[in-house]
Amino acid sequence: MLIENAFADVLGGGSTPDMGINLFFIAFMFLALYFMIIRPQLKRQKEQKSLLESLSKGDEVVVGGIVGKIVEIDANFVRLEVAKGTVIQVQRSAVSNLLPKGSLK
Repeated sequence: MLIENAFADVLGGGSTPDMGINLFFIAFMFLALYFMIIRPQLKRQKEQKSLLESLSKGDEVVVGGIVGKIVEIDANFVRLEVAKGTVIQVQRSAVSNLLPKGSLK
């Protein structure tokens, strides 16, 4: 009438995963994430920073889909002429692209 306890076989039978393979897999995943995600993002940030530092009066830029010519520039803001006599002020960090000279007519 008594039921005996059943214990798992701790010492024999099953195989345990090798710790070296686990560490290799973790290192491989970190390297893959670094080269696929982190490194391209850092490169893009560096390019954007150099773009913002190189802006000057007369450059033609794109800001959120709005194309304009820089009329005035200071540390934080850029004034763009989007049409003859129409000037808007946007944040300098909002500039996304620098267009080739002569793109606007």
